[in-house]
Amino acid sequence: MTKLDIEPTGLAVLTIDAGPLNLYTPELHQELDSALDGLHEDIRALLIRAEGKVVSGGVDVHQFAAQENPEQAKQLFDRMLALPDRIAALEVPTVFAAHSLCLTWAFEVAVACDLILAAERASFGLVEKVVGLTPTMGGTQRLAARAGVGRAKEFVMTGDRYPAATLERWNVVNRVLPDEGFDEAARAFATTLATGPTRAHAATKRVLAHFEHGGVPEANAHITTIAADLYRTEDLRSAVRSFLEDGPGKATFTGR
Repeated sequence: MTKLDIEPTGLAVLTIDAGPLNLYTPELHQELDSALDGLHEDIRALLIRAEGKVVSGGVDVHQFAAQENPEQAKQLFDRMLALPDRIAALEVPTVFAAHSLCLTWAFEVAVACDLILAAERASFGLVEKVVGLTPTMGGTQRLAARAGVGRAKEFVMTGDRYPAATLERWNVVNRVLPDEGFDEAARAFATTLATGPTRAHAATKRVLAHFEHGGVPEANAHITTIAADLYRTEDLRSAVRSFLEDGPGKATFTGR
C-alpha cells in the first residue's frame, strides 16, 4: 500500500498506493509509519505522492462506525493526528504532490508538509461534515495557519471541493503545475530542495516554527543563534568559498 524509494540525491519518495481510492485505514497508517521509520539520517528531502485516479477519497467510514463511545473515538483520533504531526516534525524539507482529488486525511497530511504542489486538475476538500464530524488530523488549524481562520471555517463548514487554483490564491497550495508531466515536475522540484543547503532549510523551518508559536518577537529571539549555528556546517563554509572564488550559484551541497 506504500512504497519508499531513496534516490541518489537523498530525496525520499513516499508513494501511497492503496487503490482504488487510497482510503485511510489502520493498515495504511501502519504502512506509512513503517515508511517514515525508514527515513535515515542521510535523507535530505521527502516527497509524498500517490498512485491512482485520486490522491485519496477520504477515510474508510467503517473506522468511524466502529467507535462505540467518545473514549474509543479519542484513541482513534489521537492515533490519526500522530501521522501528520510526525511529518511536520521532520527536519528535512517536505513536499506533497497532489495530482487529482485529495480529500480529508490526505489533505491533512498535505498541509503538514512544508510545500504543496498541485496539478491543474487537482481539487481538495475536508468533507467530514457528511458524517457529522470535524476534521481530526490537524487540517483545520494548519489550513487556518496558511489561509486564515475565515477561510478555514468556510472550507470545513461547506465541505465543498476547491480547485487547485483557488487554494493557490489562498496561499495553501504553493504552485499549480500542468497536468501533463506533473509527476516528473514534482520530483524535479523536490530534487532541487534535496540537493540544496538542507541544513539551512532545516534552520528556516526552526525559525518559522518559532514565528508560529510567538510571532516575530519569538523568531527574533532565536534567529541569530540558529543562523550562527550554520557555521558548524560544511555546506556554509564551502558555499561561501565557492561564491568568492567562482561566483554565485555554483556551489554544491552535501547536507553536512
